[in-house]
Amino acid sequence: MTALLHVVASWGLWILILVTCPLLFVGAFAVWLVTVPFDRRLRILHLYSCAWASLYSYVFPYWTVRIRGRTAIPNDRAYVLVSNHQSWLDILVLFRLYRHFKWVSKASVFRTPFVGWNMTLNRYIPIRRGDSRDARRMLADCAATLASGSSIMMFPEGTRSLDGELREFRHGAFTLAMEQGVAVLPMVLDGTLEALPKHGLTLRNAADIVVQVLAPIDPRGFARVEDFRDHVRAVMADALEALRAERRAEEPPRAAAVG
Repeated sequence: MTALLHVVASWGLWILILVTCPLLFVGAFAVWLVTVPFDRRLRILHLYSCAWASLYSYVFPYWTVRIRGRTAIPNDRAYVLVSNHQSWLDILVLFRLYRHFKWVSKASVFRTPFVGWNMTLNRYIPIRRGDSRDARRMLADCAATLASGSSIMMFPEGTRSLDGELREFRHGAFTLAMEQGVAVLPMVLDGTLEALPKHGLTLRNAADIVVQVLAPIDPRGFARVEDFRDHVRAVMADALEALRAERRAEEPPRAAAVG
């Protein structure tokens, strides 16, 4: 019965997404139309998008989401925000930060009806993977966004992890931070892989999802981008392990098997 309930809830969520995305995009367009003349950074539209994305994690009965350290991200200062990447659900969960930033995402997502169109309205930043010229254009767009006062959100692993462990980091986020003189603000999340693995669309398990925002790391003092990148990765790896140890300690003890 429990397995059946999970399947029903999973299909129910996908149907909810399909039904609500067109309606919520109409709302996003209305917000954009009304606010774009005076909201230069599109902060109101981004908050609307946070609520849109967060809706699905609020209503799904098998997920709990805890955001720790949200107030460490001020809306009046630009950072390069970086997070590990376990599942596409990470995007929904990170919107629950309710902090102003612009996503950097692969260009194909921007072509997705309604969701991708909303990303374009928000002036999030696309990148075509494997295209060095487009990567330079992306970095220039990110630099202009940071200069305007908006933070950037990136996944430095570049793609989702198959096993939840940190992959090697690409240098783009750290090159950007060093060149623009802004701090990297790392965060780690855990639990989304259990909810939705990389290959598949079935929301297979209940999930306790935690996002931990860490202290910002200033690029000054690092002579090479590789050193800066590796330092941030080491900080995130330690924080992720500490978070997992804490979550294991919170798990109720299992009943001993009766022989």
